Amino acid sequence: MNGGVVETAEMVRLRGDQWAILRQVVKDYWALTKPRVISLLLFTTWAAMFIAARGTVDFWLFWATGLGFYMAAGSAHTFNMVFDRDIDGKVHRTAQRPVVAGRVTVRNALIFAFAQAIGSFALLWWAANLLAACMALAGLLFYVVVYTVWLKRRTEHNIVIGGAAGAFPPLVGWAAVTGSLNPLAWTLFAIIFLWTPVHFWALAIMIKDDYARLKIPMLPVVRGERMTTLQILLYAVLTTLISLAPVFVLHGPANSLTWLYGGAAVVLNGMLLWKCLQLYRRPDRPRASSLFHYSMLYLALLFLAMAVDNPLWRLITHS
Repeated sequence: MNGGVVETAEMVRLRGDQWAILRQVVKDYWALTKPRVISLLLFTTWAAMFIAARGTVDFWLFWATGLGFYMAAGSAHTFNMVFDRDIDGKVHRTAQRPVVAGRVTVRNALIFAFAQAIGSFALLWWAANLLAACMALAGLLFYVVVYTVWLKRRTEHNIVIGGAAGAFPPLVGWAAVTGSLNPLAWTLFAIIFLWTPVHFWALAIMIKDDYARLKIPMLPVVRGERMTTLQILLYAVLTTLISLAPVFVLHGPANSLTWLYGGAAVVLNGMLLWKCLQLYRRPDRPRASSLFHYSMLYLALLFLAMAVDNPLWRLITHS
């Protein structure tokens, strides 16, 4: 009994249905942001903040920057799902995405995307600074306009050029802490830029048939697996060289990284090159999958090594 009204079984069922509908709506809008994709990008944003700060980062700045970046990336992914809805519906892997399945209308998805973009820019400008807000917006526009709209369906170089969008997160984190971008910050950008083809082409080999059916000119479809694995190996070499630059090339007070990071980078890059070489020798799905999954671990551990390098070095030298 509630306020003199007997709650019937039908009322209980209706209330349960309303909660189920609400949960589904939240789940669908959450899915529009592609949280699994964002997680690694968010990690590089936060890691860059600690690298720039050489240690401790303000608690509120840390979380506000993370939320602001997530909204920018979520906006980009929402725009991507709206634009790609025609091809997403033709592949079983993506056919149940919210816009394709009709659970979220195109109009509502666009409102959600614009709201995230505006909210991200406002939050980052307020909590951090204008440069951080502009870097997040630049990454959003690059992903939507340059990659999704312009390059993805037109050229085999789509992921090389358009993949730069995924390299903006550390610039957002660095700018949020320092209000500027120095050579080390741009080195972080370059690491992700050169790492992206290694990571994405490994995935493209795994789902090559989907891209071929959709007529998306990914490198394995256009040039074949042998050329793709050779390109993967070449980009892995470039990634290795640029990731070692902070220790062996960049010098001066703007660079805080030591041999602690250098040692970790050598080990991580050695494994990356080995997996790329294995794939080149035998370009098959198991080896592509192994490289794809390791590449994510590689980037996370590389940025983690940078983030903890300076605090650990101070601890060792002052103990």
